[in-house]
Amino acid sequence: MKKPELLAPAGNIEKLKAAINFGADAVYLGGSRLNLRAFADNFTDEELKDGVKYAHDRGRKVYVTVNVFPHNEDFTGLEDYLRKLYKLNVDAMLVSDPGIIMTAKEVVPDLDLHLSTQANSVNWKSVEFWHKQGIKRVVMARELSLKDIKTIRKKVPEDCEMEVFVHGSMCMSYSGRCVISNYMTGRDSNRGACAQPCRYKYYLMEEKRPGEYFPVLEDENGAYILNSKDLCMIEHIPELVDTGVTSLKIEGRMKSSYYVAAVVKSYRQAIDSYFDNPEKYSFQQKWMENLLKVSHRVYSTGFYFGKPDSQIYETSSYIRDYDIVGIIRSYDEESKIATVEQRNKVFDGDKVEVLSPEGDNFYIYLNDMKDDMGKKIDSAPRAQMIFTVETDGNLKENDMLIKAKI
Repeated sequence: MKKPELLAPAGNIEKLKAAINFGADAVYLGGSRLNLRAFADNFTDEELKDGVKYAHDRGRKVYVTVNVFPHNEDFTGLEDYLRKLYKLNVDAMLVSDPGIIMTAKEVVPDLDLHLSTQANSVNWKSVEFWHKQGIKRVVMARELSLKDIKTIRKKVPEDCEMEVFVHGSMCMSYSGRCVISNYMTGRDSNRGACAQPCRYKYYLMEEKRPGEYFPVLEDENGAYILNSKDLCMIEHIPELVDTGVTSLKIEGRMKSSYYVAAVVKSYRQAIDSYFDNPEKYSFQQKWMENLLKVSHRVYSTGFYFGKPDSQIYETSSYIRDYDIVGIIRSYDEESKIATVEQRNKVFDGDKVEVLSPEGDNFYIYLNDMKDDMGKKIDSAPRAQMIFTVETDGNLKENDMLIKAKI
């Protein structure tokens, strides 16, 4: 039984560091071109160089997404871009289009290729086909059950890696292949610019009865609204490991550093706990508590156990009960003074929760708050301002301070 890789999203360099500091084995990110998160911060070439070094110095990996459905003009400059990624020493590239795959095999034949979930691989024959085209790893479609995945794993070559999503937002369209955004807003979802119209709030109105809104109901033939629940498999680590997949993937390149840190921590602890003693493994509620605090929609297990209960009928809003208020930049154990970089407004005397890569969360009070000039302040209201507090607790650099919303 081999421990699967824990793969986390990295929308920018801060999120990359958060993912790695909190236990991810690898991160995936978008470079300067051709990725499906055009509105994420994404990485410049220099940031990517720094990110790869940060990861490799800690024994972790970096995968770059080049997973759009390209049009003719997208191939201009593609060869130079792929060579640049190779020179930056990225560990693999996520791809979905045969044209990009063929180009990559021609110009960077030694760069590992991972097939994106956009290619909607749902059977062992297609996985075997892609493997014969030089694909090292296939990211399986989210529409598969655990049984399906286990069958595919048994039928494909052992050196063909398999990756599955275990946590994050679910697209209501098949493997993310959707054109609603294109029609409604002119933004191409398959080229990184999805406006997420599936999350809009809709009413049903008959054209000859203006102003009369009718309920949208579900019957035995299906549901008629689009808002899907988030995927969460934290309670099913043994079943996931039993499939034999290589990598467990967290969705969320558009999410916050706090989201990345908290989700990675929970899955890291759960995976490690299982492998420490599989026979005596038991799920711990504290892992779910961290996941319930980050911004999320109602959780489900997606397609893993058959037909999903995956639609939300009441609201399209996120559940946001906690905010990150600061990140610890340094802590002096003798003076008990912590230097904090602000993320949301926080007040002198506040009780906050500490999210640390190691161990359980704990609470501290922020006392004697001062700005970076040493002047006493009642709150830290400015974005990313540096302030100090006196507080008990064994704090460490990069610990995150979170607080329940009132």
